[in-house]
Amino acid sequence: MAATKRARRGGSHDNHAPFFADTDEEAMRIWLFKTEPDAFSLDDLQGAPDGTSGWDGVRNYQARNRLRDEVSNGDRVLIYHSSCKVPAIVGEAEVVSDAYPDPTQFSAGHPGEDSRSRPDQPRWYQVDVRYHRHFPQPLSLATIRDHAEFADMELVTRPRLSIQQITDRQYQQILALCGADEPRPATGAA
Repeated sequence: MAATKRARRGGSHDNHAPFFADTDEEAMRIWLFKTEPDAFSLDDLQGAPDGTSGWDGVRNYQARNRLRDEVSNGDRVLIYHSSCKVPAIVGEAEVVSDAYPDPTQFSAGHPGEDSRSRPDQPRWYQVDVRYHRHFPQPLSLATIRDHAEFADMELVTRPRLSIQQITDRQYQQILALCGADEPRPATGAA
């Protein structure tokens, strides 16, 4: 099981704001976070205390850089189950913290331990995410690949990257195909 696709509970900060409330729509982004459902699923996130969990275990430098430098409190997250029988976008969450050092990198014996990381110079970061909803109809990778409008989506062009940006256009199309109604525009970007 690749560490770049794992998320586990832990490190939750106490943020109890309503979902997508009081966010700067110009600054909010939409992301796709990949996880292996055998390690941590959308159901696990929903069942976490307050439906909130640290998204740890990211061990790819590009994904780490996005978590650390681009993902922000208030951003939307599509949850994608990977490495399973039917890989699919299954639901939605919200980022409820800014990035902070992933504590598993310092945990001796933990699968995410990194002996080269030091508390004063951490290598790996995480954010906290809060469950929002399961989609009525998961959107499978096969369906995404069958739709020409997703040809530029990172899930198609860079499938191994575990933290991927989603455009507003892609987000609206995903919601329509998942049978979900859109809460409101996110960034205004096409």
